[in-house]
Amino acid sequence: MMMMRHGGSAAINTATLLAKKGLLGAEVAAPNKWGSLVIRNGSTFAANLSDQKEKTTSSQGSAGANGGNKDEKGIMSYWGIHPSKITKQDGTEWKWNCFRPWETYKADVTIDLNKHHAPTTFLDKMAYWTVKSLRYPTDIFFQRRYGCRAMMLETVAAVPGMVGGMLLHCKSLRRFEQSGGWIKALLEEAENERMHLMTFMEVAKPKWYERALVITVQGVFFNAYFLGYLVSPKFAHRMVGYLEEEAIHSYTEFLKELDKGNIENVPAPAIAIDYWQLPPNSTLRDVVMVVRADEAHHRDVNHFASDIHYQGRELREAAAPIGYH
Repeated sequence: MMMMRHGGSAAINTATLLAKKGLLGAEVAAPNKWGSLVIRNGSTFAANLSDQKEKTTSSQGSAGANGGNKDEKGIMSYWGIHPSKITKQDGTEWKWNCFRPWETYKADVTIDLNKHHAPTTFLDKMAYWTVKSLRYPTDIFFQRRYGCRAMMLETVAAVPGMVGGMLLHCKSLRRFEQSGGWIKALLEEAENERMHLMTFMEVAKPKWYERALVITVQGVFFNAYFLGYLVSPKFAHRMVGYLEEEAIHSYTEFLKELDKGNIENVPAPAIAIDYWQLPPNSTLRDVVMVVRADEAHHRDVNHFASDIHYQGRELREAAAPIGYH
């Protein structure tokens, strides 16, 4: 046992020393199933130490040239963690760190946009009129500035999935049980809504008072939805379903303004083209189309989740619609 401990300690010290010298973390290239080339970090020694030293010297030189990256390079070298280098199918470099090629998809724009859950129970009616009451101040504040309106909408729409996923995560830990995939499905929804925001940030630049409004609205809505989900998940999901129905309406009005020429149909942001796998010549109208389709899918997921609770069942008893786009 003592020999094993000493041996393990020696191995750790040796690894630490080699990491400091830049001899660990050799990079290995491997194609993945998405047609992208991923250069992953290896845990083996570099086959040619002189080449490795040249790389280290080169990286240190570039760090000095960039000014301020030297410490970062040193930390990555010490821990053996280096950014993955990914290329597209055409060989060009993948430039987004916030998502990867295997997370992109083609939106199903043929989805039925007119589906509506008619409120019948007290909780349904409360959820419906809560969303309707929130629409009026939004209409007054943004009027027909749909770019800014979309940006504000996404800062709110990205909250429920995160809150629901977090609470289900904690519930799964407390009860020692699976979630049926719903944690992943809800967090996936939150991430998708956040990508909507990142896209519209390229189109509409928020003013200082709009940023202040986002902070206020997000703080109030997060805590209100958190409490609402704790008290009644069926109400919380139903409200989000109605919120998504309003989002579909807002993006439909956005499209009408684009078609009338009241809003310039500018080229689609690069982040949108890569995320939704859009053609290179896509425009803002194409982006609004796929975002509206996303909202319709989120509408379905949340109404479905509420229906499960209304049947007296838990979400984990029904398979989560993971990857439902």
